[in-house]
Amino acid sequence: MPQILSDTQIQAALAGLPAWKVERGELTRTAVFADFLQAMAFVNRVADLAESAGHHPDLDIRYNKVRLGLCNHDAGGITQKDMNLARAIDKNLQT
Repeated sequence: MPQILSDTQIQAALAGLPAWKVERGELTRTAVFADFLQAMAFVNRVADLAESAGHHPDLDIRYNKVRLGLCNHDAGGITQKDMNLARAIDKNLQT
């Protein structure tokens, strides 16, 4: 099971992930698009990345806004897998 990151480790990692923040124990990001179709295209790209990583975010879709929540539920907190997926999303997707 992956190890939960400390608050210090999380804050250090967030320095390289400016679009992300911690809310209620989750690593979160909200992306806003011109319309619903663009939001859904983003969700599908995230789904491909998540499936490849074997780590799946919680998604909340509200018309043109997509909120992603990353947390390793098995470990009970934010792990390196969450940070890695956040980096992959930022690297491979334009919002």
